[in-house]
Amino acid sequence: AMEDVSAKFVSQKISRTRWRPLPAAALQPPDLFATGSWDNEDNRISIWSAGDLGNAGLNGEYHGEPHLLCDIQHNGDVMDMQFLDQERIVVASSTGTVTIFRHHQNNQVWLLFHRVFADNRGSLTLKLQRLGTFLSSCVLFSVKSYFVAIKWRLAFLRFTWMLSSSLADNADSSTLHAVTFLRTTEILTVNSIGQLKIWDLRQQRNEPSQIFSLAGDRVPLHCVDRHPNQQHIVATGGQDGMLSIWDIRQGTMPVSLLNAHEAEMWEVHFHPSDPDHLFTCSEDGSLWHWDTSTNVSEKPSFLHQGGRSTAYLSHSTMNQSVVSAWLSNDPTKDRMEITNLIPNQTLSVNSLDVLGPCLVYGTDAEAIYVNRQLFA
Repeated sequence: AMEDVSAKFVSQKISRTRWRPLPAAALQPPDLFATGSWDNEDNRISIWSAGDLGNAGLNGEYHGEPHLLCDIQHNGDVMDMQFLDQERIVVASSTGTVTIFRHHQNNQVWLLFHRVFADNRGSLTLKLQRLGTFLSSCVLFSVKSYFVAIKWRLAFLRFTWMLSSSLADNADSSTLHAVTFLRTTEILTVNSIGQLKIWDLRQQRNEPSQIFSLAGDRVPLHCVDRHPNQQHIVATGGQDGMLSIWDIRQGTMPVSLLNAHEAEMWEVHFHPSDPDHLFTCSEDGSLWHWDTSTNVSEKPSFLHQGGRSTAYLSHSTMNQSVVSAWLSNDPTKDRMEITNLIPNQTLSVNSLDVLGPCLVYGTDAEAIYVNRQLFA
């Protein structure tokens, strides 16, 4: 419910929000998150405490509010950001640079590593650099290795004592908009002509191993995420606000095209531990929760607030060895509940992240929002 959502106005347009990952055995909900800003005179990387869930009222409502722990200036717009571990954050800038920051326990943020990928002519400079601190393998948009997409190029970096890199120059004739890992040796990219591509890191060539494509008008795809348990299921979001579900085991077109937002979809995320739930956010100021769990009717009442009723969506009929709610060919399982979690629409919702029962999102209205009881 909306009373579980706390807002913080931050005087910055927020382009990225990310929860700090929890230790493997942690039982508590996430407590810290990072934000990155864009389109401001002074862009910043900021670390926030999500607030004290213990500050609940008599009726259990949540009164805590995020508060700033520390921040640091960032050169250029924050184009993407990801925690590598409990302390390190990797950030991609509109200036063509990649920076790693370390958040110390005494709530200071230090610059750990800075790398120029593109000079002012747009070409890549791939200078090897010895690092004073050992950096394990990491990835932007994922956490296994490390990718950055600059226009039509893919750069793959693996951080060890020496920094090595391989580059797929002119990997795509169109602009790459997002990249994520499919599995350890394969990555997914989406581009400006409606294509989803798989790249195999074991192949020493500048060609994708598979290409999937939207039919008809080649609507640009802006975001991509893969199902955390069934890696053949991939979700993408497009410039037209549509949500596309793909089964990369078969065919070259989406399994489902679902009407979603009224403007560009900026991010799509499966819930990492409960992937029957998916979240999308858009330029139109909305953030949608897609629920394909079977017992939708037993869900708490907050799902029915904020305006969208249960929708019945038809999926393409197909044979599958593993039945997923996202690929179901049984009409009785095609029930999907869609809820706008922001009833009073704002300016563009540029980013969201979900971990455990907690959701964080950032907007062009210079505000960040935290819901710490998403499934309460």
